[in-house]
Amino acid sequence: MTKSRSWAVLLALGLVAAACGSSDDGTAAGDASSSTTAAAGGSVTTGASTGSAATGDDVPTDFKTDLGVTDTEIRIGYNSALTGIFAPSVAPIAESTNVFWEYINANGGIAGRKVVPVILDSAYEVPKHLENNERFIGDGADSVVMIGQSAGSPQTAATVKSLEAANIAAIPLTWYSGWADPKIGKNIFEVQTTYCLESMNGITYMSEKFGKKVAVISFPGEYGQDGATGAKKAIEKLGLDLVYDGEGLVDPAAGSDQTPVITSIVNAKPDFVWSSINPTKLSEIMGGAVAQGFTGMWSGNSPTYLYSLLGSELADALDKYYVHSTYFSLWNAIDSPGMTELVTEMRKLRPTAPVSDLYVLGFVNGYVVKTVLEQAARNGDMTRAGVLAAAAEVKVDMKGLAPNQSWKGTPNEYIVRESYLYDVDKSTYTPDGTVSDEDASTGMTLIKGPYESPIAKDYDFTGACFVAKG
Repeated sequence: MTKSRSWAVLLALGLVAAACGSSDDGTAAGDASSSTTAAAGGSVTTGASTGSAATGDDVPTDFKTDLGVTDTEIRIGYNSALTGIFAPSVAPIAESTNVFWEYINANGGIAGRKVVPVILDSAYEVPKHLENNERFIGDGADSVVMIGQSAGSPQTAATVKSLEAANIAAIPLTWYSGWADPKIGKNIFEVQTTYCLESMNGITYMSEKFGKKVAVISFPGEYGQDGATGAKKAIEKLGLDLVYDGEGLVDPAAGSDQTPVITSIVNAKPDFVWSSINPTKLSEIMGGAVAQGFTGMWSGNSPTYLYSLLGSELADALDKYYVHSTYFSLWNAIDSPGMTELVTEMRKLRPTAPVSDLYVLGFVNGYVVKTVLEQAARNGDMTRAGVLAAAAEVKVDMKGLAPNQSWKGTPNEYIVRESYLYDVDKSTYTPDGTVSDEDASTGMTLIKGPYESPIAKDYDFTGACFVAKG
């Protein structure tokens, strides 16, 4: 077994353990008593808890409804990738999503109704994602008033026409720039910045600090190539030297041979590598390059990196050579109302859950969905069409967890352009830390954020950076 392959095996074991926890029935750690996650179909029903006031006092309880809303509950669909290549990243988000709605329901719910997140697993596969989507937009037991999460860029792209036909809003768990393009994502309301703009920010910072020679590597498709396109736009604008163009050349399949990509990076000798891949492939490729003596820097779009990598043999290399780019404030790293809510409720409702930065995204998503639903109720129309209309009217207060969000005006006016950059510091990483540990850390130190590079600030958004052919 090669060095890079051994790192990949350790990573696969470590990421799943850290992100998902374990229990006899397959639910995420700490979750068995209050929700049931349906890996192959079904729903999640949340239980009650205690908490501080979390609901709007001015939200009416009488309004027009159709599907997904009854006199007692509001059903929200979560098309989640709880298995598949991004499962270690998605599982903590699902955990904190459950916690958010338990918190809200314990304080009266929304419009006097309990919010029921219906979570279906897509396994990060387009056919399964489409099957789940049909269950959500239909009129059966899993019908919902809006889709609170649609995980995966190719998967979400496959649902665009059906979402429009059903007149239903969806919030993506993907940062593809096409969601802000009305020709592509008409019913999809992107949250935070895009892969394309994030890459512009990251390339700008990395070039200022580490040099002008750049290698770009990515998965094929809307995620990887959107990130790679943004990186190459920045490289051209800044006059940098693209010494290796690996756009779309990283095969995401388990067991795929990354030797050609590793060899190309080592031979090109870039000052830094920008990656739009996932943590497993980062481990294989970065691990293989470092093992061959490559000492350039690394960074990439947020889904490339996961803090659990600091529990693998790659930890020393990450500490020396990796800068983490992402869209939000990390676990307990700032003093803000949103972080206080998140930490308090996770400690109350999941006290033994492993610490994770990705819990932040469950609350960010919750703030978006809650704000939209409350606006629809105030408008007197919580039908699917009413919720869709309400999403275009709101400004979402992220309570310091991320830049505030709105979809008013033109996309060029409202798209979020800021991202965050963190230094990876293994000396502060606590591998066995739980949310209840005051000093638990995922090994991150903020460098910049919210950070908007001049290129991202001036970028004229007229459509998706990358559009798949066919």
